[in-house]
Amino acid sequence: MKSLRIPALGAVLSLAVTAFVGPSVAAASETETAAEILRAGAERGVDNGYPGVIGLVRDDADTEYVHAGRGDWYRKVPADPETRFRIGSNTKAFIAAVLLQLEAEKRLSLDDTLDTWLPRVVDTGDHDGSAITVRQLLNHTSGLPEYMNDPRVLVSYTANLNPHKRWRPQELVDIALDHAPTGAPGERPSYSNTNYQLAGMVIEAVTGNSPDLEVRERILTPLGLHDTDFPTDPEPQGDWLRGYFRVGGLPPRDVTVSNVQATGAAGAMVSTLDDLARFERALLSGELFPEPQLAELKNIVPITEDGSGGIGLGVFLTETRCGPAWQHSGAVLGYTTLWLTSDDGSKQVVVAANEYHLIGGTPREQHVAQAALDAYCAL
Repeated sequence: MKSLRIPALGAVLSLAVTAFVGPSVAAASETETAAEILRAGAERGVDNGYPGVIGLVRDDADTEYVHAGRGDWYRKVPADPETRFRIGSNTKAFIAAVLLQLEAEKRLSLDDTLDTWLPRVVDTGDHDGSAITVRQLLNHTSGLPEYMNDPRVLVSYTANLNPHKRWRPQELVDIALDHAPTGAPGERPSYSNTNYQLAGMVIEAVTGNSPDLEVRERILTPLGLHDTDFPTDPEPQGDWLRGYFRVGGLPPRDVTVSNVQATGAAGAMVSTLDDLARFERALLSGELFPEPQLAELKNIVPITEDGSGGIGLGVFLTETRCGPAWQHSGAVLGYTTLWLTSDDGSKQVVVAANEYHLIGGTPREQHVAQAALDAYCAL
């Protein structure tokens, strides 16, 4: 099996896709079901420091749920697969879907430049909005640097000093523009949350509405995703998987209330296992937009030497031992999430854990990610 590796943000993996499965390991026993495999991985993740893990495996209409550990560490409440959690960079697929819908409606083209919709927003000696397209934002080939790695954002966000601080998207973009490009527009993929802050700004420029409103009206309501939200306030609503920051053997620190303004269109959304699986299936099966836009969604920029893996528009394609799968994962303060879905959306795995301290690649993360891959191949 090939490794599943997604570009990091540099020194810190704040909102990036964090799933990484290292060199090939022995496949799970053929006698184990997908749910049994995922459950065992969840338990290993808890043994290695996650407070709790929840997961879902779905094969057509058949769905099974798994859980391990605690959803509320200090109240000793078991992790519940029906609770809500922050989905981090999985937000990006929702934003990409809205822009694909707008293209289908002929209200914009993905090949429009940033200056078409956001004149002079990206205009410095090193950065030129007239050379960057909307498509390059969505597949991370814009060359724009990462704002979350700047201490002005990173320190405040990581320490959770002010969950209610209001960050304007333009303010975050300006912070990113203080740094050098990662490459020329279109040259190569480089994962950056700055791209999706700008994508959200494009949505607002085209529609006159905030990206959270457009996501609700275009996707959440039509699909009946009643437990999914795009919050602009950090306070959790309803039943929640509590989120934690944990390093070494120290007790976990509750960071369930964290700053959503710093993540915005790049990673602020909240969902459940069921809702996220429902959205992925609709996204990849063509339920949300016409065939030309579905083809654009799945048109990848290669990120592996053999071209088997790549970045689409808000999604990634990865090669597993049982063939290609679409996936994305997300990490925000207190939460990590990973999903895998077949091309037609019939086979799915979704898993979430309630701890993240902004440094990826921990053994607990590896165990859960490997179990997700093995469970997917057992479907």
